Amino acid sequence: MNRSSLKVPALLLALTLMWGTNWPLFRFALDELPVLTFRSGALLSGVLALGLIMLLRGESFAVPQGKWPALILAAAMNVGVWNVATSMAVLYLPSGHASVLTYTMPLWVALWGFALFGQRLSGRLMAAIAIGTLAVAALMAPNFASYANAPWGLFWALSAAAAWALGTFVVKRTDWQGMGLSLTFWQVILCLPPMMAGMCLVDGVPQHWPSPAILLVVIYAGVVPMALGTLIWFALVKALPAQVAALSTITVPIVAVLSGIVILHEPLSLLQAVAVASTVISLWLALVPPRGVV
Repeated sequence: MNRSSLKVPALLLALTLMWGTNWPLFRFALDELPVLTFRSGALLSGVLALGLIMLLRGESFAVPQGKWPALILAAAMNVGVWNVATSMAVLYLPSGHASVLTYTMPLWVALWGFALFGQRLSGRLMAAIAIGTLAVAALMAPNFASYANAPWGLFWALSAAAAWALGTFVVKRTDWQGMGLSLTFWQVILCLPPMMAGMCLVDGVPQHWPSPAILLVVIYAGVVPMALGTLIWFALVKALPAQVAALSTITVPIVAVLSGIVILHEPLSLLQAVAVASTVISLWLALVPPRGVV
């Protein structure tokens, strides 16, 4: 096996680890920092890292004419709502469980497509949605008994998934005329001012630096999963068929659940383990075409 044939599996593994292990770190950081303060710091780190990567790669920062409305809407859904909602979700639920709920995004894509654009729901997609719904119920049942605020966790996690799916539609239905990393850069930088304004209004202006460990988590969240993760994702999209690249959204929540168990000692009952497995099956049905279909 040559080095080029190992490149894609290595990138897929790196992306899965970056995005999956990020979830328990959310919970770790939020023990010390308010949500908007944490996310403002992570977005600032991400913007600086993305800008540096683009400069080193010689990529253009230009936004094609007429694309600003779509870019602002994509930023609001993919970055703004996503960052706030996922952080809120891990305040009320184990981080691994919250990740499984938010990564039901492909099922929401199917539902948004049906509701907004009249796209047909195939039998395979309807089966995926049915299995995914039962998986969410099975995953949440023990949480409702163990966590008084679990309904809020469910609300925030599914809100993140629905917003991500809507943002995905905006991105897919817009001709970005060759925008690469700049598409992510502008989505992040557009959300940074309102996020920091919200931090000042809701959390208050920070009066002191966080502890070194938490500061490292904040920088890591912006630089590694957001900046480097996006760079790897674009490389995978170019190297693989879209359906195969999308398999990373199946493996990330599995890593997130395992990371939560190892790092934060989060619970996972047999019923919830079955729910995670069912979620994987539903995502497989939604993302992977039947054999013989390209």
